[in-house]
Amino acid sequence: MAPGAASAAARAQRESYSSLTLGWTLARRFLRDARTRTVAFAYLFAIYAYIQPSGYRSAYPAVSDRLDFARSFAGNDALRLFYGYPYDVVTVGGYSAWRVGGTLTIAAAFFGLLGAVRALRAQEDTGRMELVLAGVVGRRRAFLSAMAAIALGTVLLWFAQLVGFLAGGLPLGESAYLALATSSVTPVFIGVGAVTSQLAPSRRLALELGSAFVALALLLRVVADTSTGAGWLRWLTPMGWAELMRPFTGPRPLVLVLPFLASTLLLAVAVRVGSRRDVGTGMLRSRDTAEPRLRLLSTPTGQSLRSQRGSYLVWLSSLGVFAFILGMVSTSISSAGISQSMRSEIKKLGAGSITTPSGYLSFVFIFFVLALSMFVCAQLSAVREEESAERLETLLSLAVGRTRWLGGRLLLTAAAATALGLATGLLTWAGAASQGARTSLPDLLGAGLNSLPVALLFLGISALGFALIPRAGAGISYGLLAVAFIWQLVGNLLGASRLLLDFSPFHHVGLVPAQSFKAGPAAVMLLAGAAMCAAALWVFARRDLIAE
Repeated sequence: MAPGAASAAARAQRESYSSLTLGWTLARRFLRDARTRTVAFAYLFAIYAYIQPSGYRSAYPAVSDRLDFARSFAGNDALRLFYGYPYDVVTVGGYSAWRVGGTLTIAAAFFGLLGAVRALRAQEDTGRMELVLAGVVGRRRAFLSAMAAIALGTVLLWFAQLVGFLAGGLPLGESAYLALATSSVTPVFIGVGAVTSQLAPSRRLALELGSAFVALALLLRVVADTSTGAGWLRWLTPMGWAELMRPFTGPRPLVLVLPFLASTLLLAVAVRVGSRRDVGTGMLRSRDTAEPRLRLLSTPTGQSLRSQRGSYLVWLSSLGVFAFILGMVSTSISSAGISQSMRSEIKKLGAGSITTPSGYLSFVFIFFVLALSMFVCAQLSAVREEESAERLETLLSLAVGRTRWLGGRLLLTAAAATALGLATGLLTWAGAASQGARTSLPDLLGAGLNSLPVALLFLGISALGFALIPRAGAGISYGLLAVAFIWQLVGNLLGASRLLLDFSPFHHVGLVPAQSFKAGPAAVMLLAGAAMCAAALWVFARRDLIAE
């Protein structure tokens, strides 16, 4: 080989090695940015995977109890709505596959979506991607580094499930396959998030578009599992593919081809679309270049309503559809098939009897309490986004005070949470009434409003976190919310002392209408939330604005 050719080959090899090194460095950076979210999801997956097999053995120790459960309780529409189609719930493995597959696939979808949008669209919104691409790393290498980081996070979720299943006494091989079936949803929604990150001009819009795809996938799975003759719809949704893989109940590993092909196609589309646009823009037209519309721009609160109305509509439509469906299936619960031990476990959660429409709806409304608390945390994340993107500096340079601006956002969020609570109560009643259930509209409206004390408490927590620790405030509020809710569920089942359970605000919620409204704890939570909001206003008025 000529000396010149050898030198060129060595130079190309060094450049290739340097590019790979930089790509791996970027992947580690993306993984480090997502460590809080990844660890939180892994914790949730491991705990949930452990609880299902161990809880089933405790609640249904006898074969006769399991047969009764399989004949009636596991086959009603109310449970299929949450967990999917029960192929074989007589065995511990089949039950675990049913309970885990129907629930964790939703969480796996959001993990993939959030990870992709954070690694792609959010990096462009903050200007970090421009700095990365100004060096020797090209778009394709940066994209592959982001995908590699999210893939490592997905492997961690798979491993967390596997550890939970093994701790729950399930065999290794089948546990690994069940964890793989659940995790197979994640790559598809990584692809969805990658595509919406190329289409949308902002992180928020990318998340809203991706969340719409998650909702559509879940709706197709719900219809397939609850409607006669609609089972073929499972082939159209990644959540249905996870069911069709049939862990513990006649495995079908060839179904894995579908999420592999779908994720590959979506990622290829994302790469192709991304190569045709400028950094920091989206294929969809940004509002910045649209014709000016001046409605709701006369006050800071009006401007906040204008900027958040799309998010409000997404939350309203999602919770509304879910509430209506829950109302419809509330008449399908019966006492047949519910063992005495299972009734005892449900009673520990404070739900009483769930064999009547009123009792069942009281029990499931605890999830609306969680949803409204997540809503207020999301709204404070949007407040932080206004600051980190440096849009707040422009607004505050006008005749707008900090206290007035943040106070308006907090009042607007509280009003929106109230409207969502009333809407869930109204639509739940409408769904139950459509099936002839004798439920009271005032009672269910009261159940919706009963969700507010906890939600407004977390509004105060989120606001204070935003004021004191702006960069970490959102993660802290979401983390506290997850820990409080999981402790309420797990602590009761483990028989924890009342003193320890009192640390969770969910423990102080009276499940209206089956239980009476707990006015004392509600007043304490409202006062605590208001005090923290006031403290947040005081702190925010005195600290510097902090960009990303």
